[in-house]
Amino acid sequence: MPIFFFQGLHTYIHPENVGHGNNASSGVRAAIRRPSSSDSGPGLDGYQSLSSKTNSEPKKRNKSKDKFEFDENNAQIFRLKLDEGHLQTRLFFNEYHNSFVFSFVGISCLLLYKYFGESEGSGVLANGNFMPVIFGFIGLTKVFLALAKISFEKSASKRSEKQFSAIFGVVGFLIGIMICSGIGPSVFDFHFDSVEGSWRIFLAVLMGFLAGFMYIPAGKNARSFWLGTDQLRCNLSIISCGWFARMILYANYLLTVCTALLWINPLSEILVNKNSYDGRGAAEKLVGNVGFSKLDFTRLRVLCLLLSGVLQIVALRPNLQMFLNEAVLSWYQRLHANKVPDLDFSRAKVFLHNHYLCLAVLQFFAPPVLVLLFLGLSQIDSNSFDKYNLVCGLLPCSAFVKEVALFMAWWIIFVWAVITSASLLFYRRGILYVF
Repeated sequence: MPIFFFQGLHTYIHPENVGHGNNASSGVRAAIRRPSSSDSGPGLDGYQSLSSKTNSEPKKRNKSKDKFEFDENNAQIFRLKLDEGHLQTRLFFNEYHNSFVFSFVGISCLLLYKYFGESEGSGVLANGNFMPVIFGFIGLTKVFLALAKISFEKSASKRSEKQFSAIFGVVGFLIGIMICSGIGPSVFDFHFDSVEGSWRIFLAVLMGFLAGFMYIPAGKNARSFWLGTDQLRCNLSIISCGWFARMILYANYLLTVCTALLWINPLSEILVNKNSYDGRGAAEKLVGNVGFSKLDFTRLRVLCLLLSGVLQIVALRPNLQMFLNEAVLSWYQRLHANKVPDLDFSRAKVFLHNHYLCLAVLQFFAPPVLVLLFLGLSQIDSNSFDKYNLVCGLLPCSAFVKEVALFMAWWIIFVWAVITSASLLFYRRGILYVF
């Protein structure tokens, strides 16, 4: 099942020296090439990996007026369909595989508990409450540690991106201190009255780590949305995606933003029906007659969190394909920049996007899975844990399962929406650009 998200996707290779052998046996074709009078495609007999290139000589620039002849063979890019053999050789494939398996088991246990309920037996194992929590926490731990591991990978991101990740981590920690200290309820509709001071600090630290870890994945999500919906107006079918995938990307973004706003107090107060409150003016009574009941609004919030997590997983395939197509865009831009283009940068970009494929999958996969796991834990009947003195003596069971888990699911959606929206705004203003 972990390979399901890769079925039908295409990756690209950009070799340096392409021979003129027969490529019919290998089945490799050039995805895009410059117009040429010859229809025969070159093979890959002279392919040399970027990582194995050691004795390369610097190019000598000739300042004479002699015309340069551009070698079309070295500018061609090749498209390959992903299979299991390619994926198992990529970095972080084991981390992705383990995260998928453990999170699938945890979410399945939480779903079984939600729809079939607890058993009537007594004891920790006989009662059905405790096992979903155990598997849910194991899945959370596996996915969180995998996300942390890829966030500290040195060569997978730019230095500026790591610096911004650290800044967002500090900002997330400060916002967590504000929310947990009682300042937040005036803006965010969360209350942690039953959470003690030490656990509030732990919650703020966890918020900071998640905000920092999600900066780079959310930035990639914004670039995938920018390319997939063809905001560049390049009209290249090999770079943008089809109409159905575009609808998924648009729905995913809009639902994520709307879900993040449901816990903002001005909006949440408008959407809640306040008929039961007395002592209000005429205007307040008129507004109070419109909206959901408190119970229905809580259900709407949970449903939106669930749909946001599921839709982000559905959008994983288009996002991943756009991540691979981003390297094709870099190749295309440099191919048409000059009469004699320098394709070293695009060749390196194609190699790195292919090399860190599973890392990108983890970055797209981990946030929605964390949302679903936290949301599932928030639906556990935590009152039944009070009789387990050993467990509840160490953890604030009812507060963590009900309040903190739901808040963390919303926090991931909120950070994801803020970073994605800010990145799209910067792309629109020309401050950031895809290259």
